[in-house]
Amino acid sequence: MFSGMYLLVIIAFIFSLWAQFRVSGTFKRWAKERNQSGMTGYDAARHMLDSNGLHDVPIEPVRGTLSDHYDPIHRVVRLSEPVYYESSISAISVACHEVGHAIQHKEHYPFLTMRHRIFPVVNIASGIAPFLLIAGMLFSSFNLIGLGIIFFSATVAFQLITLPVEFNASNRAREIMVSEGYIRNDEERGVAKVLNAAALTYVAAALVSLLELIRLIGIFNNRE
Repeated sequence: MFSGMYLLVIIAFIFSLWAQFRVSGTFKRWAKERNQSGMTGYDAARHMLDSNGLHDVPIEPVRGTLSDHYDPIHRVVRLSEPVYYESSISAISVACHEVGHAIQHKEHYPFLTMRHRIFPVVNIASGIAPFLLIAGMLFSSFNLIGLGIIFFSATVAFQLITLPVEFNASNRAREIMVSEGYIRNDEERGVAKVLNAAALTYVAAALVSLLELIRLIGIFNNRE
């Protein structure tokens, strides 16, 4: 049973690596396609923010590739330079996705609110869990292993909650991009591929963590 579970975790990990490779490749593929509206990532993000009453949310360029994110603490949309300055299909897709999170924040989207509330706990738990699990295995301490599993469960819960947050942000982005004319009908395919590839990385990460949690619970029950 446990050898089979190890195999599933390895397969999920390989799937996660493939998902990371795919999102990078998909972004590069559609970064070569200039969108017909001529809007840069910044233009699309600014327009989408303003049209949703978020005039006070700034947009900042940041270094790196695929380092785009929405900062809910400072209420800032941060876009990587290839997204901020370029007018490709990839650029406006990623930019609008991040603005989708800003709109979620404004509307108090339940899963986003939940994720923000548990983040401080998860941040601490994710750092402590490995040490508890290793110590529990070394000293054959059921209490430490059990505590490590509880802490690790918080991380898994966080990743599962992240899934609807990401999918919802992408759906909002696509709807607004079409309705407000950021993209044409023949460009929807490229937008869908970019957003779906990005979402796949979150699915893969959640799957790896969930299977690892199941494996740890199995080890705990077997030792007990």
